[in-house]
Amino acid sequence: MISLVKSTFYKEDDTKKRIAKFINNSKYLSFGKECEKFENAFAKYQGRKYCVFVNSGSSANLALIQSLLNLGKLKQGDFVGFSSLTWATNAMPIVQLGLQAVPIDIELDTLNVSSRTLQEVLKKIKIRVLFLTNLLGFCDDIDVIREICKKEKIILLEDNCESLGTVYKKKKLGNFGLASTVSFYVGHHMSTIEGGAVCTDSGELATMLRIVRAHGWDRNLDFVRQKKIRDKYNVNSTFYSRYTFYDLGYNLRPTEINGFIGNIQLRYLPEIIEKRNSNFLLLADKIYSKSDMYYPVKYDHIDMLSNFAVPLICKSQSIRDRLVERCEGKVEIRPIVGGDITSQPFFSKYMKAFSKSNPNARLVHEQGLYFGNNPELTRDELGKLLKIFA
Repeated sequence: MISLVKSTFYKEDDTKKRIAKFINNSKYLSFGKECEKFENAFAKYQGRKYCVFVNSGSSANLALIQSLLNLGKLKQGDFVGFSSLTWATNAMPIVQLGLQAVPIDIELDTLNVSSRTLQEVLKKIKIRVLFLTNLLGFCDDIDVIREICKKEKIILLEDNCESLGTVYKKKKLGNFGLASTVSFYVGHHMSTIEGGAVCTDSGELATMLRIVRAHGWDRNLDFVRQKKIRDKYNVNSTFYSRYTFYDLGYNLRPTEINGFIGNIQLRYLPEIIEKRNSNFLLLADKIYSKSDMYYPVKYDHIDMLSNFAVPLICKSQSIRDRLVERCEGKVEIRPIVGGDITSQPFFSKYMKAFSKSNPNARLVHEQGLYFGNNPELTRDELGKLLKIFA
């Protein structure tokens, strides 16, 4: 059976030995120096000024939307556009925090929102924020989308949980908007078991993210920012300062174990991405040429495609069903992410006005599947995948 992922970590045996030694030698395992070290290192890798480490990619999405509300960049009732083909917890925080979640359809050949589909929505609805999903390592014309957002005064955010390391027009995905989120879940590009982050160049947003991450208090801020917020609210007692809650927050903190793992795995990330890219190009060249079976997927506009699962959009449901049967006991397969989110029960329950209006996402939902692309795939396994899908 070819699984989506083979192991919890890249170079798992060595990593597990290091974790065991770290735990045995550590006095504290709650958020601390290893997490801060990882934040600095990951910000440098991504090419952003700030990285705020949290306990999952889903929490990163929640913290980002809550932070914009806390800062007054958003208010309840505002319209927030999102990619209709995405994961549930890209759309859920929008709904949970009292905003109007506006789905935007994707292009069938890139699986992503394009400037065209965005402009179709903007003809009808004035959105305040666009929370774009960079799906499975792909993107459409995100540079043009960014210019539209600037012109229309729309805050652009990127859910980059599935595209860590992808480069488009010499810029890493996750660096086109005000901020981006990333996931370090086991099945994603780099694992800290559970974990996620928000990256941004905005000091104001990074400060609020750290407040939101930890109950609304200021403990993880540096001294200058602590003094500034304490002076603002006239908190001058050491007794009270550690238990003053300045704004709405949660407990979204990772542990030192997650940080330690991240610091190990980050050094392997370029190698991981290179192998995923190489695997994808080998597989895609053969598989996507089957025009009688699959809709084409465009990727020649992308400089480096960091892909952790290979999507197939079948020309019919019967083709998809035959592939599902052929994979039984041989290859682990899944629907394409969360499919058309407007077709999910939670969305129909809370956002009825926007349900089922995305034909391309709906087609992908009904006729798509993906199989895993991990850096530990062998030549023999790549050959088996080609035999089944090509």
